[in-house]
This record gives sequence, structure tokens and C-alpha cells, in this order.
Amino acid sequence: MRLPKHCVSSFRSEAMYHLEANGRHHMDDTKRHQQGMKIRRAVLGDEHVDRAVATTTDFNRDFQDFITRNAWGEIWTRPGLPRHTRSLLTLAMLIALNRGEELRTHVKAAFNNGVSRDQIKEVLLQSAIYCGVPAANSAFRIAAEVFKEMDGKTKTDFKKIKHS
Repeated sequence: MRLPKHCVSSFRSEAMYHLEANGRHHMDDTKRHQQGMKIRRAVLGDEHVDRAVATTTDFNRDFQDFITRNAWGEIWTRPGLPRHTRSLLTLAMLIALNRGEELRTHVKAAFNNGVSRDQIKEVLLQSAIYCGVPAANSAFRIAAEVFKEMDGKTKTDFKKIKHS
């Protein structure tokens, strides 16, 4: 669903005013995309972003550009919250929305922002109360799978280093 042009331009005007009122410089779309790609790589990792870029098609190219500019270049670069906090909030929202695939991605990404396993566990426990036990149950399962994958990679990488 696309918003009517007058809504989009009005929203952009208000958003730009808000940014400028807070002392931030207006970025054009190219700069916002570049900054977004930098943050996206820092949070999600080069491997994930390279895979997304490699699988970009004519069909999803506009969407990839949209999320890079807006999610990563606009929201994740704002100074009001540290990335650590943004990661915790993102996990909670993905649990509430039952978005398992994205949750898996952001559990991995949370470590790049300094989030610990214990902090992830606390978000999952909190979500059991506010999002429901079934949502938290799924989230615990997904997080455990991610941790297992991460531990397996770490052990494998260590074995390669040790035997080299």
C-alpha cells in the first residue's frame, strides 16, 4: 500500500523539521543510503548484508533501498537511543509481532551491539508477560537455535585455529 503523495511529503517535511530542530543535518537520499548501509553492516554483519545485496532483484530493489535508507539510515542513526537499546526494543517488537525469521536475524545482530545472552533472556521473559507465553516460547526456541549455531561456529573456528 502506498501513501498518497501529500501524506508522504507532509510526513517528510515534519520529519526533516524534527531532525533539523534537533541539530542534525538533512541528508539526501544518497547519503542516507550510504550511512544506512554502514549501520546495517555494523549491526547485521557483512555476511548477512552481502547475501541480501546478492539476492536483490528488480522486484525487491526498491524495498531494499527503502529499508537501507529509512530503517538503517534514518532510524538506527538517530542519537536518542544507543544501538544496544535499539536492539533490545527490536527483539521485543519482533516477538510481539511473531516475526520468527526477523527475530533470528536480530538475535544474532544484538551481539554486534553489545547485548548479552542474559539481556536477551530478560527481554524474552518480559515478552511472556506482555506478548503472551506462546510468543515467548517461540522466541526462546529461536534464540536457543541461534545460540547453538553461534556456539558451533565458534567451536569450529577455534578447532581450525588450534589445528593450523
